[in-house]
Amino acid sequence: MTDLSAAHDAAVTDRGRLAGSAYNSDRDLAARQSLYQWQTPRYDLPGIVAGKLSDVRGRAVDVGCGNGKFLQRLRADRPDLVLLGLDIAPGILAGVPGPVAVADATGLPLADGSVDAALAMHMLYHVPDIAHAVSELSRVVARHGLVIVSTNSDRDKAELDELWQRAAGDVLGTERGPGRISLSARFSLEKAPAFLGAEFGRVETIELPGTITVRDPEPVIAHMASYRAWADQHDVPFDATIERARTILEDHIARDGAFQVNCMGGILVCRR
Repeated sequence: MTDLSAAHDAAVTDRGRLAGSAYNSDRDLAARQSLYQWQTPRYDLPGIVAGKLSDVRGRAVDVGCGNGKFLQRLRADRPDLVLLGLDIAPGILAGVPGPVAVADATGLPLADGSVDAALAMHMLYHVPDIAHAVSELSRVVARHGLVIVSTNSDRDKAELDELWQRAAGDVLGTERGPGRISLSARFSLEKAPAFLGAEFGRVETIELPGTITVRDPEPVIAHMASYRAWADQHDVPFDATIERARTILEDHIARDGAFQVNCMGGILVCRR
């Protein structure tokens, strides 16, 4: 789904919804992250990021750090770095070892040029003014430093979009139901270079394609159900659609032995 309507934008970027529901704990984020256990090839994304930071010395900030997966890895691999995690959702920060703070990406509580690297991993699509958030990342990073961003392609997990629309159509009694909400559509892998290029002279895109293969419906169902914070945006009974999707998956796996989802995510490494 690539619907960029005003209602879609408002739902994806609403701070109250993000802090109070979508990320008030790490339950839903962890469900989305866990689906990649079944991806081939397997990418160690925190490890890739740590590698890109190998020449960085000093301070690094993870903006929109969520449940702290990248902070945890960097603290293990790079104990020399001074690390700070920031997120707008106090609930999800509760389980992240400090130092962490509640902060908005469009108003970072950091001085100009005060960090040597900044991460913004799968989060810029949640910011109402993406260009302003990118300028904030540029502002706080020293001139020799770098910014690492991640997001998904417009082509990512098309099979889940198709599954949702088929299940929604069955629930509504129509041939094809409405599309599910797309979090990354506002800042996809295809759109990101234009936003980032406005502030950074060098933007390297590293694509991470893969195929998820499951032989049990539950990892896919957990991933789809993790969008419950946006259930009112789906224009279809959410729980009934999830259950119908489960039945479709069970039938598909019984027939074919597995269900496959094609993924395309990536990271963008930005320098001046």
